[in-house]
Amino acid sequence: MAVQPREITQTSPAGATDRTVKFIVTRQEGPNAKPYVEEFEVPYRPNMNVISALMEIQRNPVDIGGKQTSPVCWESNCLEEVCGACSMVINGKPRQACTALVDNLEQPVRVAPMKTFPVVRDLVIDRGRMFTALKKVKAWIPIDGTYDLGPGPRMAETTRQWAYELSKCMTCGVCLEACPNVNDKTDFIGAAPISQVRLFNAHPTGAMNKDERLDALMESGGIEGCGNSQNCVRACPKGIPLTTSIAEMNKDTTKRLFKKWLGM
Repeated sequence: MAVQPREITQTSPAGATDRTVKFIVTRQEGPNAKPYVEEFEVPYRPNMNVISALMEIQRNPVDIGGKQTSPVCWESNCLEEVCGACSMVINGKPRQACTALVDNLEQPVRVAPMKTFPVVRDLVIDRGRMFTALKKVKAWIPIDGTYDLGPGPRMAETTRQWAYELSKCMTCGVCLEACPNVNDKTDFIGAAPISQVRLFNAHPTGAMNKDERLDALMESGGIEGCGNSQNCVRACPKGIPLTTSIAEMNKDTTKRLFKKWLGM
């Protein structure tokens, strides 16, 4: 349940107030440094999000006790839930900071980096694990040498509609953070790369490399690592049907396995 900031006592013509919002930020000086917590109070503004609060802390890096500190580091780009850069854990839930409105958050607001990925500094994490997985499953459509062949086959409209939903993935890493099977003790690639295999295998040109992608999913850390917790589909900020993709790829890899056994 959302908790409103402190009562308004004065309002300026620009709509600013003397209300403040308390933020508890988990920080870390570097990849090997010990994490610690700092508390801040930022001026409240209507419709402010977590990114705007972090920008306020950056402008005036003074903690709740009045001590000058270093500005908090984080990543952001589009500020409209498209790039996936501002992924972090907000009040215990992995999500995008740009769409996390303070008015809808329980306060004090607790902000921390995602734990699935190595911390670079403060809220900045290294999502290299995700991009390595996408390389492993060849999440692209090779077009070299096809320019003189003319237009490729058109995708059926019924396929295009659900494929478009899969294409909304912004490699934010939230599904990996929410998955109990993705951690530093496993090499499971997670839901997003598996869903991308389904997307590119459905493309008329991408299907030319379908078997290569399925073979990659059948290797260690592939689809067998899924424990069916379904946290990924609940956490995905774009509402991508990740569990449906995992089920479809489970069927396709099983068919591929039997074909390899039979030498087909």
